[in-house]
Amino acid sequence: MKVVILSSLAWSLINFRGALIARMVAEGHEVIAAAPDEEPEILARLAAMGVGFRRTPMARTGTNPLQDARTLFHYIRLLRAERPDVVIAYTQKPIIYGGLATRLLGGMRLFAIMSGLGYVFSEEADGRRWLRATVSRLYRAAVRKAGCIFVFNGDDHRVMLESGIVAPDQPVLQVPGSGIDIRYFAERPLPEGPFTFLMIGRLMRDKGVGEYVEAARIIRETRKDVRFLLLTRPENENPTGYSNADLEQWRTAGPIEFLPETRDVRSFLASAHVFVLPSFYREGLPRTILEALATGRPVITTDMPGCREPIREGVNGLLVPPRNAPALAAAMERMIADPVQLGTMAQAARRTATDIYDVDKVNRLLLDVMQLHRNSLATAPVPAPQPSPLRPERI
Repeated sequence: MKVVILSSLAWSLINFRGALIARMVAEGHEVIAAAPDEEPEILARLAAMGVGFRRTPMARTGTNPLQDARTLFHYIRLLRAERPDVVIAYTQKPIIYGGLATRLLGGMRLFAIMSGLGYVFSEEADGRRWLRATVSRLYRAAVRKAGCIFVFNGDDHRVMLESGIVAPDQPVLQVPGSGIDIRYFAERPLPEGPFTFLMIGRLMRDKGVGEYVEAARIIRETRKDVRFLLLTRPENENPTGYSNADLEQWRTAGPIEFLPETRDVRSFLASAHVFVLPSFYREGLPRTILEALATGRPVITTDMPGCREPIREGVNGLLVPPRNAPALAAAMERMIADPVQLGTMAQAARRTATDIYDVDKVNRLLLDVMQLHRNSLATAPVPAPQPSPLRPERI
């Protein structure tokens, strides 16, 4: 079969979907990948896999209808030229405009990977209900005939039902995120030296950066030797982004050690004892949490959709209320104070990754449902999502 996969960022084709694309090629399918940016390294890696690439212009964060109409036009032109059997779309604009294009053209099956509902459906956007209503209507029209909609957590499915994006009888399946390569993210022993926390995330308010900074300040009042690392990049154009002035103020005041953005975070995960993500963004299932679990690092994160999905309270990590720096600091203090529990949690973290989030297991499930596997099991309607086996009790 011919498969076209639509994305909003070329790098994500390798980082988030690379293993899935490679598996489809190995199954004998012809794969064409599309993104709005052309990055030579990514294009070379796709070509080495035998994957074609097509550029599809897109304003990734804009709301200009003329720019979005241009994206729809390019998707229609791409799909008309390629005539794929299957279209796989992930993230908001590829799903919406790729879904609309497949409906207009017909003759191809659409599968949507809802990796998170994002800013529009978060509390931060409650004042922009017109935008939420518009996006909901566009989503509904785009995925109405989808072969299956994959979600990463049950909360997103509930919101999609409440917003009218999907009907109760539509094929929706909860999957363990994009999975994680447990060989690439190998288990690493807990480091020697000062106790170290690591956060990886964009420099945004709703990622919980402010809470991480404040929790670090609280702990440093009594524990001068604890380190707090933040691997990040500025988000100057994001509505919840911090400014360069904020960053410089934190650099001066401490105690955060800022690390430059990198595409290989393994050494930083290995150097930390605990991974922290105090996000109150509308996450799907944060990839950074899976990377930390695979490395064998306990996780402190918020009791929020997506973030809480892989965490078992007190087993492989701790859950804290969102927007609560003192509670975050208390959880961090609990990790520091009990090295025996820390080691037990580290082992449980790795087991979580290998037992549930192994990318090979996830991709087999996706290919079976999309009937792209040689021994596909997808012969019946796809069931609605069931609660995750790791769904934690609320704290």
